[in-house]
Amino acid sequence: MTVEANDSAIAGVPDETEDRSRAQQVAARRRRNKQIQTIAIRCASLAIVLTLWQVFGANIDPVLFTTPSKIAAAAVTMIGSGELWTYLWPSLVVLAIGLTLAATIGIAIGLLLARFWVLDVAFGVYITFLYSTPSVALVPLIVLWAGFETTAKVVILFLFAFFPMTINTYQGVKNVDSKLIEVGRAFRCSEAQLWTNIVLPGALPFIVTGLRLAVGRGLIGMVLADLYTAISGIGYLIVRTASTYQVDKMFVPIVTLGLLGVTLTALLRLLEIKVAPWTAAGAQD
Repeated sequence: MTVEANDSAIAGVPDETEDRSRAQQVAARRRRNKQIQTIAIRCASLAIVLTLWQVFGANIDPVLFTTPSKIAAAAVTMIGSGELWTYLWPSLVVLAIGLTLAATIGIAIGLLLARFWVLDVAFGVYITFLYSTPSVALVPLIVLWAGFETTAKVVILFLFAFFPMTINTYQGVKNVDSKLIEVGRAFRCSEAQLWTNIVLPGALPFIVTGLRLAVGRGLIGMVLADLYTAISGIGYLIVRTASTYQVDKMFVPIVTLGLLGVTLTALLRLLEIKVAPWTAAGAQD
């Protein structure tokens, strides 16, 4: 009886391995099919939107509106002459510096406020006060203090991107299961070990979401800074082309900003999959 049972168990091992392998292949095939469907749906949606835009835009006064074909022609001209890059590069520098500062300082302050209640009680109200104040209202004051050059642009962009980072990081730490922290303390984990193994992994999805929001608000702050400060940047290009009724050229930097936002968001999504794969697995399901 024992020999037969052992033989049955040994015979069952390949079956289990084969079933597991088959399940993995089915899951991989489903993911691949879903990716293909997603790409197909997005391509079809883009084709429909562009077609409708082309048809209806052709019947509107060109002084007020334009069509995708004219925008594409204007983009080729502006890229070929280097005009688009000339105005885009200063804005990208400001965006990189401002987002880096906002992410670094925002995450640090959010972690500190969430983990130490004394700091939260002492300084949390100021974060709420500044966040509730319309950022646009502070732009003239920033320009008055920092002037019209790159420093003022970075400060304005930082102001727009800082609060999503801080608030999302704060909320992420607060949402970490207190039982996990109690278990960590029961196993005599140090504060550094609690942060590394429990707090930061638990707050990571919120931090990445804060980065996504910061990118969107950072792009708004970047354009707004161009409008209020020096005669440079992609925001100034939009205003200049609009004031001369070059609507097709005006849409080129607008579309560029949209593509930039989509690209940065996609890169952040890839970063989230790398650093927090458990959230990506939940999203795919």
